[in-house]
Amino acid sequence: MSKSLHAMVIAAIGFALPTPLLAETDAGSYLAARQAGFDGDYVQASRYFMSALQDDPSHVPLMEQTLTSLLGTGQVDQAANIAAKLNDLGMNSQIANIAVFAYSVKAGDWDAVFTMLEEGHEVGPLLDGLGQAWAYVGKGQMDRALMSFDEVIDTPGLGNFGQQHKAMALTMVGDLEAAEAIYSLPPSEGIVPTRASVIAHLQILCRLGDFAKAGDMMDRAFGSASDPELAALRNAIEAGDIPAIGPVVSTPAEGIAFAMVSLSNILQGEANESYLLLYAQAARYLAPDDAAADIAAARLLNEMGQYDTAARTFAEVSPSDMAFHEAELGRAEALRLGDHLEQATEVLSNLTRSYPDLPRTYVSLGDALRQQGDYEGAKEAYDAALARYPEGASARWWVLYTRGIAQERMGAWDGAEADFRASLALNPDHPSVLNYLGYSLVDRGMSAHYEEALEMIKTAVAERPNSGAITDSLGWAYYKLGRFEEAVTPLETAAELAPNDPVISDHLGDAYWMVGRYNEAEFQWRRALSFGPEAEVEDRIRRKLQVGLDAVYAEEGFTPPAPVEVASDDRLNDG
Repeated sequence: MSKSLHAMVIAAIGFALPTPLLAETDAGSYLAARQAGFDGDYVQASRYFMSALQDDPSHVPLMEQTLTSLLGTGQVDQAANIAAKLNDLGMNSQIANIAVFAYSVKAGDWDAVFTMLEEGHEVGPLLDGLGQAWAYVGKGQMDRALMSFDEVIDTPGLGNFGQQHKAMALTMVGDLEAAEAIYSLPPSEGIVPTRASVIAHLQILCRLGDFAKAGDMMDRAFGSASDPELAALRNAIEAGDIPAIGPVVSTPAEGIAFAMVSLSNILQGEANESYLLLYAQAARYLAPDDAAADIAAARLLNEMGQYDTAARTFAEVSPSDMAFHEAELGRAEALRLGDHLEQATEVLSNLTRSYPDLPRTYVSLGDALRQQGDYEGAKEAYDAALARYPEGASARWWVLYTRGIAQERMGAWDGAEADFRASLALNPDHPSVLNYLGYSLVDRGMSAHYEEALEMIKTAVAERPNSGAITDSLGWAYYKLGRFEEAVTPLETAAELAPNDPVISDHLGDAYWMVGRYNEAEFQWRRALSFGPEAEVEDRIRRKLQVGLDAVYAEEGFTPPAPVEVASDDRLNDG
């Protein structure tokens, strides 16, 4: 399924338009729109494409591009208008079909849904069958709806989705026993457990009064994990109450929106994010109060590098929604990625006050503070997170690792090393932790640990051979051990994997110097300077270019093994 979607993405999303278009429309608007489209900025693209379309409202390629940008920003009503014109011209565009489908569902025009699907206007491999089934629910024809859900269930690869939507439809019409029977099927026959499906099952069990089974399922599925939604469920089950959480879907339109969100989520990493965003935005249009749709769209915008738009989309989730905490974590991440670090910190600080018992908030706050260079503040946040995680929680390894980084940057090495080793005890052989600890032991000149550090880094390289940073660590470990010839190859590989890293180029220059390749050393040092190293590193590189590495070591009071002699002395001249 994902391969065919990739093909559809190429056909539907590409922003290349015929050259004659420039002569027929406002070239400035078109070029600006195309660039915005390449950048994944649908907000700007939609404005410019609409401007260009005014010059030639019947130009099919331009109509398609405008339609895509409008749907990508959630302007479904306008997109559907253009899509209808495309259909009138005999075009069968899947993106146009998405717009018309969403518009018809929103209007409750179920006959229009049947007509477009019967005429072969496909919406997507998952949505065609589910859309028809939910349309029958919308018309009140439950028997026909169940038959349509069963057809989806019998379709190879779609059984899980068909069962889940059939159970949601049965719940919506009040047939709780039939819905619970579906949720109770083995995953191979029924529904693969996810957070959403387990919560839906728990709600049904509570409504049926089977709190004992609900409590057992809650413990097995979520253990001690907690967030506002899980806490509300757990409290309701323990009190023998029906959870104050609405059903997963309460209308056919919400059922279709749920399917669209599912499609955008399951295909992340398989299909182009710009394409998946169209489904997520259509879902937001159909279910404007659905936090899951807002979060799905915002996450895709984050992946597309549209951090400001992502932050605004996360902010659409109401503070009264159980998913508000999750959305605010996402908003803070979008702000952090967009370099709005102070705003991200403010969001996270507010969350720690609103949800003082949730460790994830403190972890995110620690990450934001660490990015700003506030390592003491980051450590305090990580301390708070660890105090709130149960002792055996799997997430503790990551918090110990990040707290170790903060302590290492603070100069508190003993605490940092203890955290790194505690992290490895929970998650043995994790390449990031092995690399950070191994590199730190080497770079700090802790010669008693050089061999141990070398083995750590070798293991990390084996796990992530395409990481320039980790491969650099291996070369630098050899260098620190005085094994300069062995250092060259991994450092050269690291420079190929991360060609713009000043530290890696600097390291390679040092290794070349120590094996007598002085001209190449000078080239790498100058290359490192071109990548904008930190001020202290830059000063040291410039000094090496002036007097050579041997002299710099002498000035620093360090005596390395003598470099390899070469036939002709091409050492650097002063200056």
